[in-house]
Amino acid sequence: MTSPTTADKWRALADSLTLPHQAFINGQYVDALSGATFACESPLDGRKLTDVASCQEEDAHQAVGAAREAFETGVWRDLPPAKRKKILLRFADLIKANRDELALLETLDMGKPIRFSQAVDIPGAAQTLSWTAEAIDKVYGEIAPTASNQIGMITREPIGVVACIVPWNFPLLMASWKFAPALAAGNSVILKPSEKSPLSALRIAELAQQAGIPDGVFNVLPGFGSSVGRALALHPDVDCLAFTGSTATAKQLLVYSGESNMKRVWLEAGGKSPNIVFADAPDLDKAARAAAQAIAFNQGQVCTAGTRLLVESSIHDEFTEKVKQALQKWQPGDPLDPATTFGAIVDQQQFSKVLDYIATAQQEGAQLTTGGQAVKPESGGYFAQPTIFTGVKNAMRLAREEVFGPVLAVISFDTPEEAVALANDSIYGLAAAVWTSDINKAHKTAQALRAGSVWINNYDGGDMTAPFGGFKQSGNGRDKSLHAFDKYTEIKATWLTLN
Repeated sequence: MTSPTTADKWRALADSLTLPHQAFINGQYVDALSGATFACESPLDGRKLTDVASCQEEDAHQAVGAAREAFETGVWRDLPPAKRKKILLRFADLIKANRDELALLETLDMGKPIRFSQAVDIPGAAQTLSWTAEAIDKVYGEIAPTASNQIGMITREPIGVVACIVPWNFPLLMASWKFAPALAAGNSVILKPSEKSPLSALRIAELAQQAGIPDGVFNVLPGFGSSVGRALALHPDVDCLAFTGSTATAKQLLVYSGESNMKRVWLEAGGKSPNIVFADAPDLDKAARAAAQAIAFNQGQVCTAGTRLLVESSIHDEFTEKVKQALQKWQPGDPLDPATTFGAIVDQQQFSKVLDYIATAQQEGAQLTTGGQAVKPESGGYFAQPTIFTGVKNAMRLAREEVFGPVLAVISFDTPEEAVALANDSIYGLAAAVWTSDINKAHKTAQALRAGSVWINNYDGGDMTAPFGGFKQSGNGRDKSLHAFDKYTEIKATWLTLN
């Protein structure tokens, strides 16, 4: 089947869709027990897409009960790894086969350009599933070094019921980073998508069932964090909580864990990532294009967005101008147009937050260099220009707080030591980048940076083979790679003493 090639063809496909709107519990789509719903609105034009089930505490209890029963019966947990692999590979194939529909749901729901939903998000989710599935039978136990009359076996076992609470900016991709290794390890999963972007998660529940995942093993609960999210975090029969989202919410989830059953909590939280450009960068034009993309991709709604651009003073003006020119390729357009690279902000609340940060930066004395305006009001949607501020000091709100929007703070430095000090002067430590031709400087700077990922002469590099997560208040989570299995397994030591 050929994918749509124009905005009109994507709209025609949208008109033909039956939008998912119910929770998925124990293998069935169901309404919330209370009958409550919330309006799912599109940031493209502000119109209501559908009314989605608003799950509450009683729905969480129902889903946890189904997940626990499925786990205890062993219907998934006890399947040989090769059989779980086969089912998860089929799940990945079904996601790929429904790529256009899933991409369209993401764009309608969250506002990202269809070109990226189709080429990045959905294939990325499928690839996460397939990579993780292929790793199932390649994660080995150990034999401890013991006396000759003893055998110490160290094995990995699934932890039980895993609740995954995921954000709205990459709805399916971020979800797959959680549920893929959790399922691969043999756990039962309850996925709570953001109320801002629940549609693709609801749709893949049916695909999981078609792939052969048993009833109760994969459940999806739409709703608000204050209701169903809180209920999952406090539930004594949830064994593990995996979260991506704000640092404030992450802290509250730790409290809920302590107030309940001390469930294991894995957190991938906020970021204020420094992108450090030295004067001896090998290609300033390439670095400028990367800096533009680092703040404009997904409308800046990226936890690793390069929101603090640290530029060596001797090239500050020249390089800032290059970034400004590179941003011309990232201007707001119709997200359903395959040519568009920069879409809509997710909703009115986030849109207002971004505009407030722009106003505050000006009040604090930062110089607006480009952008800073709301645009396309006739659309009824939420569109803002990519924005650059210069003259930013690291003490300003713009440099310290996570905007989660397309607003770049440019900060100058004179020495590598000053660059590192500025970069590390943050409560966050998710990611960083360093641009230089000097390998010694690159290595020393990267080693000194307090960040979970450091990219040299690129921005946002890497693949499924390397872990992803942060330092400090960016959280303790590690998604991707074989390290992800550690989050969803228990380590058991079994000792056998020989006669």
